[in-house]
Amino acid sequence: MKKQITISVNGEKHSLEVEPRELLVHIIRERLRLTGTHIGCDTTSCGACTILLNGKSVKSCTVLAIQADGKEVSTVEGMATAEGLHPLQEGFKENHGLHCGFCTPGMLMRAKELLEHNPNPTEEEIRWGISGNLCRCTGYNNIVKAIQYASAKMQGRETPSTEPEFV
Repeated sequence: MKKQITISVNGEKHSLEVEPRELLVHIIRERLRLTGTHIGCDTTSCGACTILLNGKSVKSCTVLAIQADGKEVSTVEGMATAEGLHPLQEGFKENHGLHCGFCTPGMLMRAKELLEHNPNPTEEEIRWGISGNLCRCTGYNNIVKAIQYASAKMQGRETPSTEPEFV
């Protein structure tokens, strides 16, 4: 039996009829056509499907769509504005924080929540903060540098000038 839900995705309201067992990641990708949210494992192991649900990072492959009823969903598509890239996106670009790019949307969303709660994290806090998101090709060093870059930029500090590490 289908259920009617209303969710706000990146500031836009959507009313949808969903199956009780339908996953939020499938609604985002297939019904709303926001394919930046990736499906990597369906077991919460990789974090490629990470989104923000009412500001909290969650792995959307384990959230039922009906659990999002009445809530705000933020995806990677909502990060950039008319003014340009979000500082995290800029940091990933400037510091080579992505290689294949598969984990990048989930990393960006997780890092966004991290910086909202801790605007100036240490390297250790960043590594712990993104530990639920897997990257199979960067070695994480440039991802950490990208988050440090964004942290500095968002606080109006000089962005670190670091040479990217290639693995």
